[in-house]
Formats: sequence, structure tokens, C-alpha cells
Amino acid sequence: MTDLHEWLTGRVAEAETAADTPAAARRCEADRRILDRHRLDLDDPYEPSCLGCGTYGDLESPNTDNINDCPELLDLAHAHGITDAILAGLDRPEPPPLSPVKPYNEALADALDRLRSTTPARQAPATFRPAPTRGVGIPITGALTKQRFNPWR
Repeated sequence: MTDLHEWLTGRVAEAETAADTPAAARRCEADRRILDRHRLDLDDPYEPSCLGCGTYGDLESPNTDNINDCPELLDLAHAHGITDAILAGLDRPEPPPLSPVKPYNEALADALDRLRSTTPARQAPATFRPAPTRGVGIPITGALTKQRFNPWR
């Protein structure tokens, strides 16, 4: 079976082929525009949300969690004669399964292994080493450039 968007796309295509008046053709064009705007949001990896319904909040959570719950598509489907039985038989898109996550202790062990395997700065070539800062005061620009700054004097 198909989801609500695919079902509507098929119904609009049937209506376009049967359109015999300019008003029917304009109605099909309007339906196509609604379908183009309210489609599956491919940028949301967690849920099959509707792109046209927008988002809310700081985290930009989708207003419609599943494209089959989109109010615009449901209104359009009722105009094309959907019944409760057809709606119940439609597939509800599911998000792809999440990749398995390592347990915390394994992830921490991997991070520590990566840290231990890096080259310390003292063994790096001189061009990549940071400049020494011990014993060097902070120079003051202007008239007092020859003196070292000592905040405790």
C-alpha cells in the first residue's frame, strides 16, 4: 500500500486525465501545488514529518510528526473522496532505524585510546610546537615597552 501523499498524487493524476473543463484543470494544478509544498521532509532523520507544515520551537520540531497526519493533505484527500477505511489501510511512513550506539564505557575507552595514541607537542617538529610562555612577561606597548608588566608591584 502507499502513504497518503502517494495516494493523493494518484488521485490528482486521474483527475487531470479526466479534466474536461478549464476549472477542473486549474483545480488539479492547485492540488499539485499543495502536494509539492506538503511532502515528506527528507532532512528530518528522526520522523517522517511534513515539510510544508513547518516547525516550532528552538529545536525546530516538526508541527506534523507523520505526513499522514498533515491537515492540508487530509483536507485534500477528503475532497478527492477518501474514506476512513482507505485512510486506515494506508501505510504510515516510519523513520529509518537508528544506527547502534556503543555503550558509554566502550565509547569512553575508545576516546582515551585515541588521546593516548596522539603525538605529544614536545615530540612534534619545532614548527608545530607552541611558543614557550614560561618566564616571559606580558609586554606593555607605548612608553613602557622596556619594562615588564608586574601586576603585584
